[in-house]
Amino acid sequence: MRRLLVFSAAMLLASATLSQGVPRPDDDGDNWPNWRGPSRDGTSVETGLPVRWSTTENVAWSLALDARSGSTPIIWGETIFLNVADGERLWLWALSRDTGEKLWERFLSDGDHMKNKQNMSSPSPVTDGESVWVMTGTGILKAFDFEGNEHWSRNIPADYGEFGLQWGYASSPLLHDGALYVQVLHGMKTDEPSYVLRIDPATGETIWRAERLTAAIMESPDSYTTPTLLEHDGNTEIVITGGDVVTGHDPASGEELWRVDGLNPENRRNYRIVASPLIHEDIIYAPTRERPLLAIRAGGRGDITETHKIWSFNNGPDVPTPVTDGKYFYSINDKGIVYCLDAKTGENIYGPVRLAVAKYSGSPVLADGKIYITNEDGLTSVLKAGPEFEVLATNDLDAYTLSSPAISDGQIFIRTATALYAIGQRGMN
Repeated sequence: MRRLLVFSAAMLLASATLSQGVPRPDDDGDNWPNWRGPSRDGTSVETGLPVRWSTTENVAWSLALDARSGSTPIIWGETIFLNVADGERLWLWALSRDTGEKLWERFLSDGDHMKNKQNMSSPSPVTDGESVWVMTGTGILKAFDFEGNEHWSRNIPADYGEFGLQWGYASSPLLHDGALYVQVLHGMKTDEPSYVLRIDPATGETIWRAERLTAAIMESPDSYTTPTLLEHDGNTEIVITGGDVVTGHDPASGEELWRVDGLNPENRRNYRIVASPLIHEDIIYAPTRERPLLAIRAGGRGDITETHKIWSFNNGPDVPTPVTDGKYFYSINDKGIVYCLDAKTGENIYGPVRLAVAKYSGSPVLADGKIYITNEDGLTSVLKAGPEFEVLATNDLDAYTLSSPAISDGQIFIRTATALYAIGQRGMN
């Protein structure tokens, strides 16, 4: 049954757009409006970023936090937003960009609980500079303005069935061109189909729902990834990984445009996917559970498994999403083993080389000729980007850390289980 693609687009409402003149996430300068930043790929064009810090040195401010979270802080202008858990309930916090002072907090959901190492605050918020949208692992999706006024609230499981992922829901929403996209790819604890939603950001109403069924078995349908965008030949596509496959979808209808199989070549029962798809120019990079990571050429239609794969790599990451500048492709696995590949051919440039011994869950960011990689012990290794492995610094915040770094206006923001740190001085780039 899962081999069939079932498309059930329900055009419940005409697609509404947000107010005109609001910058798109990829045009937002020094902002970090979503989990992977302004380009949705973990890169930033900023320069002059800090290289060395500690809990007291080169820290502009820090704010105490009550609990861990895999959610990354997002930044727009003078405001930082955090998805926060307290062990029982979930909240959205708005902070002052300059001081870290809490400006307001808004209730999101009851039912916070642990699933392995994550709680229900893992999805990162997303903003367009006027509104902020935030999803919880319990399936509550809410919209607020920057003053904290709630625009609307949705309970996704109440509408479409309980989430059935083994380790809890963790995908972040994707905002693009006046539309909000939410994926629910599951199967371990449910027989309900996986699906993708297009939601009107202004009203919270569903524009379409596209079911996405695959042949994946047991835990392998579960995906903790975040969808991303492919711009190619004048067209925009939503790219999604999970259930052993990579798919591209029409944003206007949800229709599946193309599919690549091969993320679970042995049809294993536990091949859930955590690391998200990454796109640079016309190449789609699709991690799975370490092997194989696939590089796929854009532009196909239908089943392009045999025609559009460029290269594959059998030492990819499990949890951290890779990063690339288009020339070099950097992959860091859960044990801190780094590989640098040629982004276009997959040729090994260097690796395997090991960073500090620890578990690695946060995804690396690439900026200012450096790669910032934070492990679960709160230690960030700063590598020199390029064809030779060189560690420029290691910086220890000495606290459990799942979140990925965020970059904005010359500063790096790192969230540990005990504090949010603003590192470096603002406007130094």
